[in-house]
Amino acid sequence: MSWGTELWDQYDNISLHTQKGIDFLEKYGHFIRDRCTIELEYAGKLRRLVKNYQPKKKDEEDYQYSPCRAFKHVMTEVNDLAGQHEVIAENLQANVIRELNILVKDIKEERKKHLQDGARMVQNLNTQILSLDRAKKNYEKAFKEAERALENFQRADADYNLSRAEVEKQRMNMAIKSQQCEETKNEYANQLQKTNELQNQHYHILMPDVFRQLQELDEKRIKNIKSFMIQSVDIEKNVFPIIIKCLDGIVNAAEQINEKEDTQLVIERYKSGFQPPEDIPFEDLSAIKSGEMPPPINPVPITTLRPEAMTVKGTMSSGKLKKRVGLFGIFSSTKEDYSDLPPNQRKKKLQQRVEEITAKIQQETAARDGLMKMKGVYEQNPALGDPMSIEGQLNESGHKLDKLRQELQKYQMYLEEANKPAVSPSAPSRRSKSHYNGAHLQQNHSSSNSPESGLGTSHTSLPDSDNEHGDNDPAPGDYCDGDLLPALGVCRALYPFEATSEGSIPMHDGEELFIIELDQGDGWTRVRRQKDGEEGFVPTSYIECNLYKYNSC
Repeated sequence: MSWGTELWDQYDNISLHTQKGIDFLEKYGHFIRDRCTIELEYAGKLRRLVKNYQPKKKDEEDYQYSPCRAFKHVMTEVNDLAGQHEVIAENLQANVIRELNILVKDIKEERKKHLQDGARMVQNLNTQILSLDRAKKNYEKAFKEAERALENFQRADADYNLSRAEVEKQRMNMAIKSQQCEETKNEYANQLQKTNELQNQHYHILMPDVFRQLQELDEKRIKNIKSFMIQSVDIEKNVFPIIIKCLDGIVNAAEQINEKEDTQLVIERYKSGFQPPEDIPFEDLSAIKSGEMPPPINPVPITTLRPEAMTVKGTMSSGKLKKRVGLFGIFSSTKEDYSDLPPNQRKKKLQQRVEEITAKIQQETAARDGLMKMKGVYEQNPALGDPMSIEGQLNESGHKLDKLRQELQKYQMYLEEANKPAVSPSAPSRRSKSHYNGAHLQQNHSSSNSPESGLGTSHTSLPDSDNEHGDNDPAPGDYCDGDLLPALGVCRALYPFEATSEGSIPMHDGEELFIIELDQGDGWTRVRRQKDGEEGFVPTSYIECNLYKYNSC
């Protein structure tokens, strides 16, 4: 079916239809363009999501656990997914939108040309029809004038009253008008023939060819829309294997999660290396009274209070735990040899340090070897460079290596020391007041680093070995029963305090308590109630301290 034969008289409708087709093609192009924008926005949001959930430097150690490692791998795969959506947008932009815009431009230009040709052909036909109309009117006018001239001649020829000259005049006029009529008739016939020929050519050859070209142009538009739609799908299909690979990577990462391995990592990460304390022996008071020394008290286990249990929400001390959180979470150290860490953690840190220094030595050795080779090349071929220019770098590298080897030897010694059998930290002696002599007070000082309170490294129980009386007797007010820490002073509650967390004790306004451990910078002071001997922590800002030596909280 051809537009030229079936739609020969629908020039205006064909023009309108082809314009709508171009409008639709542009609309589809806008759709693909907006699709690209959405793909890029989605990819950007995926990348921002991954960036926002990247592990912070302080959390990197937690990523040794398999769920954390899997999550990190998941974020990598999601980031790759974002890249595939960017690929979709880029390929749609390059292979569909660009070609579509070129096609729209070409179709518009071709349509304009064909319509201009069609309009010119229509104008030519209309001009010919107008010429035919004029020729026909001229012929009609000349025919009527010839008829009147013939009638006038016939009347003059029949009228005997007219002279022969008058009759001859009418005859000559009749001949002239007849001649004019014949000429206009011939012109009319000629114009009619031209018009019929042009009209026949217009409707059967010229305009059908224009319509055919417009039809082909429209079919080209439709065919390209089909091609663009399929191409858009192919572009997306091409990234499916990579997307599937990313999704498979997420599944593989999830399958690598190992709960048994992680629980073992927790043991390796938090194991202190200390041995549990042995049973506490029975103390025979009669033997103590008779002057016999009691057997030593076995080490007291480190308690495992949670740091959040030592603060109260809304108080001034909330969030101030500093020194006492060392035993909870990740072990940290402030000493070069990590001697303030538990044995197992110390060995772990020292081993890591030895490995780091060894890696630095290997790196520096490789750099030094490279400098030596360069120096050798310069010595063999001075044109390439001065060998002495390398000497300074070699000396500096040698100093670095010597320093690193010394540091490695030092940490290897620390590690050998740490590999020796560990001894559990002992707790301060807790005896009745009748046995607080100078030797016992000295024992308190020697064990001042033990985590007695369970909140980290504890202070010494007494400010020093001498009290304010200058003898070895306990300080005034220290009326401790057996197995109690000595009092460092007394305090009075300035405000009432309700204990809402583990390890703290309540107190009422004005209550007096014994101080048995000073504030270590975390906002808490350890006290003992005078009536029932209950021990626990209270906020330092809630009490007024009066130490047996002239110190302040």
